[in-house]
Amino acid sequence: MFPKTHLTIAAGATVLVAATVLMSPSSNVEAKRMSYALDLEQGSVSAPAKGPASADEQNSGEVKTDTASSSAPTSGEKGQTEATVAAAPSEPALDWQAFEIKSGDTLSSLFKAAGFNDGIMLSVIHGEGDADKLQRLYAGETIRFASDDQGKLAAVELQRNRLKSLKVSRTDDGFKGQILTREPEARPMFASGVIDDSLYASARAAGLNDKLTMELTDIFGWDVDFVYDVRKGDRFEVVYQDLYLDGKKLGTGKILSARFINRGDERLALLYTDDAGNSDYFTPDGKSMRKAILRTPIDARVSSPFNLQRRHPVLGVVRPHEGTDYAAAPGTPIKAAGSGRVISAGRKGGYGRAVVLQHGDGITTLYAHMSRIARGMKAGSRVKQGQTIGYVGSSGLATGPHLHYEYRVNGRPVNSRTVKLPDAKPVPSSEMAQFRKVADQRLAQFNVFEGREQQLAMAEEE
Repeated sequence: MFPKTHLTIAAGATVLVAATVLMSPSSNVEAKRMSYALDLEQGSVSAPAKGPASADEQNSGEVKTDTASSSAPTSGEKGQTEATVAAAPSEPALDWQAFEIKSGDTLSSLFKAAGFNDGIMLSVIHGEGDADKLQRLYAGETIRFASDDQGKLAAVELQRNRLKSLKVSRTDDGFKGQILTREPEARPMFASGVIDDSLYASARAAGLNDKLTMELTDIFGWDVDFVYDVRKGDRFEVVYQDLYLDGKKLGTGKILSARFINRGDERLALLYTDDAGNSDYFTPDGKSMRKAILRTPIDARVSSPFNLQRRHPVLGVVRPHEGTDYAAAPGTPIKAAGSGRVISAGRKGGYGRAVVLQHGDGITTLYAHMSRIARGMKAGSRVKQGQTIGYVGSSGLATGPHLHYEYRVNGRPVNSRTVKLPDAKPVPSSEMAQFRKVADQRLAQFNVFEGREQQLAMAEEE
């Protein structure tokens, strides 16, 4: 027989243990718990994936608790603990200051305006990653400084534009910079028009901006001279991208597909990006829209055409004009008509300062009367199509600033404005299957837009 006091204590302990077991969550309940991370800066709540239980826990089914939680808290302690957990943020709140960068501002002056000295600034720009890029500032950008609750610098954010920013954050080891890029949402759009006066006027009336119109002329400019060949009644149809960010229009992207009908001759171009990430326009059967040689190496008007019976304006005698002259302002860049090798670069008699390039298939091009020749142009050096090789001038026998451009095949002068230009490389056979898939998608999209346009036109006529 135990004393009555002992029995009373034992009964009380039994009740306490039973209550503790009933109040403790089972292993099944514990496995369904999920903690949420609250991002105060972004204003978002995220639920991280729950990690699996350890092997010992899975095998034993026991719920491990620490010593402090082994005894049941009082009602007052429990309420206080819950209130503390609910009030504790996952990240400390930061105080942000923003400044719009103006002409004359320096990184040092901006740091001082935010309340930080040059020592802090040097610690930031000497940080890891892209931190040093913070030194390149441009007027119109926005820079923000974040301070923690102790007034220490926690982060610096430089907003380059709506898509790109640089953020330098404090870490345990100092500061670390990272470039952040946002991708806009691309929405396909369609525009079409009939040329009445000029392509630019008709394109604008159809809703195309100048950027897209220039891109359209670049795509078809290899076959169509948009200064001399375009006629009233020519038509164009374009599928292009509108870019949106946060639901607001940001601008326009690339042309995805386009059709141009010039004097009844139809041309269709489709955008394709190869395995190396290079994008270009091709016909539906994989031929490049580009040519190996540019029709014109400069954006300017023709001042004197190719004419083998022309009277020379300086010498006053009949002398064949074996090239085409383009009048342009002094200093206008001159582009290499095609990729190739420099044969000569320097003074060349009446041509003045001139560059001669060797291309494939016996083709050579000459660029004369330059004010100066671009750096790196010397015999034997390689050039790429579109690369600047010199600048318009009036050196040599010239009455004014212009480019004299010659196109020769096996040494024989040919009219560069009418010669059939060699094609650029088509889609390689190794990528033809992939290209056909993309081309089918582009054509299907084009046909859907075109069908809708026709339905709208029919509805308006009714």
